[in-house]
Amino acid sequence: MKPTGIARFGISLLTVLLTAASISVLQVRAQDQPAPPPLKIVTRQDRIQLDEEKDTKDRVRLTLALAEGHLASAELQTAHLNYDEAAAEAGKYWALLEDVFVFLSKLKLDSNKTRDLYKRVELTLRAHGPRLSIMRRTTPSAYAIWIKETEDFARQGRTEALNSFYGHTVFRDRPLPEQRPSSVQNNALPPGKKP
Repeated sequence: MKPTGIARFGISLLTVLLTAASISVLQVRAQDQPAPPPLKIVTRQDRIQLDEEKDTKDRVRLTLALAEGHLASAELQTAHLNYDEAAAEAGKYWALLEDVFVFLSKLKLDSNKTRDLYKRVELTLRAHGPRLSIMRRTTPSAYAIWIKETEDFARQGRTEALNSFYGHTVFRDRPLPEQRPSSVQNNALPPGKKP
């Protein structure tokens, strides 16, 4: 029995519909996957500039200025809908923040100069928080998760900078022995006495 013209048309229509459905499912799955995480690297040019700075204050200022530049570039790339480039700039921003915290951790914590440097970092990160939030809200969800990670890292860095002001020299008062209020009577018999 040979298929008639209507049966051939029905089979080919069914084949086309199934193929189209499978392609659309694959496209939906591809859209659900997040973008790869950005590389967290300090560029060679940034590293050369940082290594040339010998004064700690100037080095922290330069690091924050470079991070500011990468954040501004990420904002600009986001505004131009270049999300891959924006994520790359956010990764460079993250790497510079990690670098400044590693650098500050090597300094003497009890120094007023170190606390001033931490304060400068904290003030800078306070200003960056809203900018990162705005950038995350205008970014597609595939890339927004990495912007959110960068935002959380900056928030944790700000917390670390604030915690540096309190140091590790806080002593806790010893708990006082439990005292009973004077209005409560002790009805217990002393040991060894019978009622």
